[in-house]
Amino acid sequence: MISLVPLGGLGEIGRNLMAIECGEDIVVVDCGLMFPEQEMLGIDLVIPDVTWLMERVQRVRGIVLTHAHEDHIGALPYVLPRLPVPVYGTSLTLGFLRNKLKEHKLLDSTDLHTVRAGDTVQLGAIAVEWIHITHSVPDACSLALHTPEGVIIHTGDFKIDQTPVQGAPPDLARLARLGDDGVLLLLSDSTNAEHDGTTPSERRVGEGLAPLFAAAPGRILMATFASNISRLQQAIDAAVDCGRKCFIVGRSMLNNVRVGQELGFLRTPDIFVSPKQHASVPDDELAVLCTGAQGEPMSALSRIAAGEHPMVQLHEGDTVIISANPIPGNEEAVHRTINNLYRRGARVFNSSKHHVHASGHASREELKLMLTLTRPKYFVPVHGEYRHLAIHADIAASVGIARDHILPVDNGTVIDIDADGIHRRGQRVPAGYVYVDGLSIDEAGDVVLRDRRLLAQDGVVIVALTVERSTGVVIAGPDLISRGFIEDSATDNLFDEARAHTLSLVDKLNPDAEWSVWQAAIHEGLSRFLYSRTRRRPMILPVVTEV
Repeated sequence: MISLVPLGGLGEIGRNLMAIECGEDIVVVDCGLMFPEQEMLGIDLVIPDVTWLMERVQRVRGIVLTHAHEDHIGALPYVLPRLPVPVYGTSLTLGFLRNKLKEHKLLDSTDLHTVRAGDTVQLGAIAVEWIHITHSVPDACSLALHTPEGVIIHTGDFKIDQTPVQGAPPDLARLARLGDDGVLLLLSDSTNAEHDGTTPSERRVGEGLAPLFAAAPGRILMATFASNISRLQQAIDAAVDCGRKCFIVGRSMLNNVRVGQELGFLRTPDIFVSPKQHASVPDDELAVLCTGAQGEPMSALSRIAAGEHPMVQLHEGDTVIISANPIPGNEEAVHRTINNLYRRGARVFNSSKHHVHASGHASREELKLMLTLTRPKYFVPVHGEYRHLAIHADIAASVGIARDHILPVDNGTVIDIDADGIHRRGQRVPAGYVYVDGLSIDEAGDVVLRDRRLLAQDGVVIVALTVERSTGVVIAGPDLISRGFIEDSATDNLFDEARAHTLSLVDKLNPDAEWSVWQAAIHEGLSRFLYSRTRRRPMILPVVTEV
């Protein structure tokens, strides 16, 4: 029997992690992060809950990576201390990962293994084969997991790009041979399942960038994902063609450019200028390449748009190119950044409508091609919100896969494949969000987020009183201090009533009761009182001091 345990990436964009269990062996495919949603106040990153894997760590043979994007490798610095297992990936994927592990002081303690497309690694009963595929980052691979029960193909993120900027077209021939031999199960990327036709080639972006670079009267500022080496290569080529120097802004982009150069994925003539040099380059001879295509608050482009970047200030007539589409949930932040850019006199070109972006994910016709090449017995759509998974399931049915052999599921739903077919197991496993707040992944749980939401919505009221220990008599207070609740001018009468109400609550309490009982009673009673007067629920913090 084979079991699939999805701990992230199903029913959402990001956090991709799929565990595949065969007998006593478990292989983990990818371990990514997700950027926080708007209501996740103060949270920096969201990663998968790996409790299920930690309980079986002795059986986990390794983590195998499909490509170098954050939503597939970004959680590893937080997961590996709890799940110290070998990690396998292609050279660029591990090159980007090494930067992250070095920052977290985990590089020396992590067992990394570099593989190439065509390689096969035996991990217990599962032999993992890397198959070259095209995506928006070079050195991406699909995986064929050869098990005693049959072959499982995990596409990773992919599109069928016959004219990639770097490397060869996808190895469709190998996928077809596997299909001829028989594929038990296909796990396929669903992100663009709503899009008709095919996804444009990455090379089309270069064709869109070239005229913009040539016609720009002043500086060019281009924002894209730091890991999108192919996009950066095309921007560098466009800059070279029109005689511009390039200035890299953003630590992650600087690190990735360095890795791309060292591994031969970036061709960079003598075109880069340092922070000290860039200010002396004429505007019409400079291109600034930076992070911030998703409107992240502390990213380079967001700070430039707000006038808060220490090195780059916008000039009237600058051309800004945002070479990415907003990830679902980031639309508001991206639009805010674009509005700020226009306020400062910049011209903005963004997304695929200006031919400055091409998705890295397969559209419907490419998804059909993957299904018909591999001809799987069973199909599970992965990577996408639930509507993407459901639409991809319909696509699979349209090319002839039996409906009862197709199973779209959410995170935490265990899938078993045995002699009786493919089916959901009754039990679910923990697959919720784990929040990264600063450097901690232990302290920012649901309770902390709930309190932050309360503070953001209705503020806080602190109730301080001093009580004589032996008699329980209030000898000072109660004093009420509010922040973010209502304006000070409106609190006088209300807080006079609240003080009287607090004293009436205290009078009913047993002097011998624990102070925690006093605090709970004050919290509950005052919360009800303030809601009855204001229809608001501030956070109540009782502070009882005994003397």
